[in-house]
Order: sequence, then structure tokens, then C-alpha cells
Amino acid sequence: MSWIAAAFASAFFAGITSILAKRGIKTTDSDVATALLTCVVLVFAWIMAALAGPLSAIGSISGKSWLFLALSGLTTGASWLCYYYAIAAGQVSVVVQIDKLSILISVLFAFLVFHEKLTPRGLAGLALIVAGTAAMAWWV
Repeated sequence: MSWIAAAFASAFFAGITSILAKRGIKTTDSDVATALLTCVVLVFAWIMAALAGPLSAIGSISGKSWLFLALSGLTTGASWLCYYYAIAAGQVSVVVQIDKLSILISVLFAFLVFHEKLTPRGLAGLALIVAGTAAMAWWV
């Protein structure tokens, strides 16, 4: 699978996740729901890792990689806790749009940390995404 196909698949599954989560937390505390979701994701991820390749590769992961993966896990957990609380308390259609503003953080850090290009077209597209998100959040 190409990275573009994987990105579109990710968007598809993320969209469905929001709908299923809103339904699942209807009568459940959002933090408990997030913990349950995390357990399911954990089991699924280990099954996929075992099927994709040898788990012995864990021993070759550098300390720096462990650190950044752990930090990424912590920020993922924080994001999920906030996200599930937001969809439990608010409208999924608005929460999802606001959540997608994470693109601003991603693009900024990709530019600053990885020195990825930020072209005028890219900036214009980013501005349109932000404007569209603001419009959807305002008018929904």
C-alpha cells in the first residue's frame, strides 16, 4: 500500500472512529471509554506487529527512539482523553473539525524540526483549512 492510500485509509477509519465512539460513550464516562479503546488498540497493534515482522526487533530500538515513541504515546493519550471528553459533551461534527486543526501544529513542527518546505501554495491551503474549520465550527 502506498503512503497516500494509507493516509486516505487513516482518514476514513478516523471518521468512522468518531461516530462509533460517540455512540459507545452515550452511557459511559469518557475517560473509561478512552481506557477501553486504548486496550483494544493495544491488542490490535501487538497482533499487527507480530504479523508484520519479528518482535525481536524491539531490542534494536535506540534509547532516543524509545524516548520519542514514549512521548508520542503520552501525547496520543492526552489527545484521546480530550477528544473523547469533547465528543461526549459536544457535537461530533464540530469536535472533529476543531481536532483537525492539529494540522497547524504538525505543519509548524515539520517546518521547524524537519525543515520541510512550506510553500506559498501550502500556506494558502493551510489558511483555507483553518477558514473552513472556523466556518464549520461556527455554522454547525
